[in-house]
Amino acid sequence: MKILVIDAQGGGVGRQLVSAIKQDIKEAYVLAVGTNSAATAAMLKAGADSAATGENAVAVGCRNSDIIVGPIGIVIADSLLGEVTPVMAAAVAQSSAKKVLIPFNHCDNIIVGVSDFNVGRLVHSAVEEIKKSVQCE
Repeated sequence: MKILVIDAQGGGVGRQLVSAIKQDIKEAYVLAVGTNSAATAAMLKAGADSAATGENAVAVGCRNSDIIVGPIGIVIADSLLGEVTPVMAAAVAQSSAKKVLIPFNHCDNIIVGVSDFNVGRLVHSAVEEIKKSVQCE
């Protein structure tokens, strides 16, 4: 089971995701891809099996993963302060992998009807969804 974690900015959400996935889903191979080197470093430090940075790494990772997880901005071009390029957003959206997207209301993208849960709770919910997917395979 190959899980692609994508994050931007400082990589804080990705760091928490990688750590929780590695702890709860032992058989998972976690590929961390950051839109910048700080995000990649944070996820690698959290225990990702491998890591890469940038637009092409996102595109390649999306083609080769079973599950993609990250903030909802990874499917919105120019989101996360402009770090998600149109190519990145399209690669995620068009991938045949299952997508587990964490809703965040920031950077001018507001998801109506979603409560502002704390990040830890959102990460926990995302990992629970990934565990369900792993059990189905």
